[in-house]
Amino acid sequence: MLTPEQFKNVFKDPIPASSPHITILAKPNGLNHPRLGLAIPKKHIKLAVGRNRVKRVARESFRIHQHQLPAVDLVVIAKGGCGNLTNEELAKLIGKLWQRIVRRCNG
Repeated sequence: MLTPEQFKNVFKDPIPASSPHITILAKPNGLNHPRLGLAIPKKHIKLAVGRNRVKRVARESFRIHQHQLPAVDLVVIAKGGCGNLTNEELAKLIGKLWQRIVRRCNG
């Protein structure tokens, strides 16, 4: 997702999947594929290298799981402590949240 309007649309009445470190919000998009948006605030991850690492892991996880996801717009939001997780822990956590989104959108 690229424009602020697309992000605002997801923030209005989303389908959430949450953990203590990451929240994923989903909203049907009317397309035939999912789209990803990232919100990694400086407030929670101070250094750019940490924010970029979280973005990289989230994008890679999305790339791997996108064919299982319904046609929704997704926003991944990092919370406090997210930067302390290893790449493996982060990927595993995001993978679990994708599955929760699939269940909530299809069920």
